[in-house]
Amino acid sequence: MKFPFYIAKRYLFSASKNNAINIITAISSLGIIAGTMAMFVVLSVFSGLKDFSLSFTNDFDPQLKVESNMGKTFFLSEEQEKKLSEIKGVQNYSKIIEEKALFTFNGKDQLAFIKGVDSNFVKVTSIENTIFQGEWLDHDSYQVVIGSGIAQKLSVGLFDFNNVFEAFVVRPGKGAFENPDNAFNKIQLNPIGFYFLNEDLNQKYVFCDLEVAQELLELKSNQITNIEFKLSEKHNESEIRENLKTILGADIVIKNRGQLNESLYRMLNTENLILYLILTLVLIVTLFTLIGALIMMIIDKKTNLKTLFNLGTSIQNLRFIFLTQGFLICIIGGLLGIFLGSIVILLQLKYELFMITPSLAYPVVFSLKNILLTLGTISLLGLLSSWIASSRVNKKLLE
Repeated sequence: MKFPFYIAKRYLFSASKNNAINIITAISSLGIIAGTMAMFVVLSVFSGLKDFSLSFTNDFDPQLKVESNMGKTFFLSEEQEKKLSEIKGVQNYSKIIEEKALFTFNGKDQLAFIKGVDSNFVKVTSIENTIFQGEWLDHDSYQVVIGSGIAQKLSVGLFDFNNVFEAFVVRPGKGAFENPDNAFNKIQLNPIGFYFLNEDLNQKYVFCDLEVAQELLELKSNQITNIEFKLSEKHNESEIRENLKTILGADIVIKNRGQLNESLYRMLNTENLILYLILTLVLIVTLFTLIGALIMMIIDKKTNLKTLFNLGTSIQNLRFIFLTQGFLICIIGGLLGIFLGSIVILLQLKYELFMITPSLAYPVVFSLKNILLTLGTISLLGLLSSWIASSRVNKKLLE
């Protein structure tokens, strides 16, 4: 294989006597460089947009969430709590109560979820980063933090002592209530802060202290609806899942962030796939020029190929010459494209050259995954294109 490779290098770095072939080869090389650069830049931008989109939910969602599949609530004993804290890979956990409630303020009402959290909740999530007005609630108090969407619909203000912010939930029990006033538990709450995440979550939750939620729902002190976990950097999720089932029993459901936001992750992954396929199609169209350039070079080198064939070079080795030449053009063009694309991405990361808004730059991610994906794609397509062109070398051509 050394001989075909040597000839391929000679053909690659030496100009043809036919200027048309040189021009077409240069155009195909520039097309490969531009196409590879475009693919790498676009994939890096989309990776940045994907991380930017997920950053909002990551501030709110835990890495793991445990809930019962046998009912709304379950009991957590002190012994189980102790064992949870001893699980390798678990950095922190928070006990949670979630239930749908009706919130009223100054004659307006809104259905949302009341979410009772303990003091560890801020250690499990980055919810404090989402507070844009006011502050996070103090525990052992009736303070609440409200989503901006709920606050807007109810026209809630902070420290408004003239109007009462109340939560209503259906009183637990069976049978009909003779007096409608006895059908609901209610509690007065004090808005202390507003959070902002996205349109859906801003209208979904009102955060309060865990004991307040237990009081409202008439639950016991060790009765909760779920547990949320923060994991250490080096953790084995499957091993942690097995430990949780051993401690809490088999009647639990364990979900990670991808499962909690399954539709969002599916949408982003689908968009990523479609974008990749479109960029691949652009590269395929670009590589048609490479096929044309190689075929013209085969015709131009017909006399040389006949000489090599008469000297004993096999058809297979003659084809390998142009297969190698086309592949080298793609590899060199791909590397140059990735190099130029990397410069663009690094400049954007450092200097924020392109902006979405005056205060928000286009998010980009410089990752090895995108480099390997781009280089692998151009290499595979280049190999296929070169094989198509090199297959024109046959006995009929050499007769």
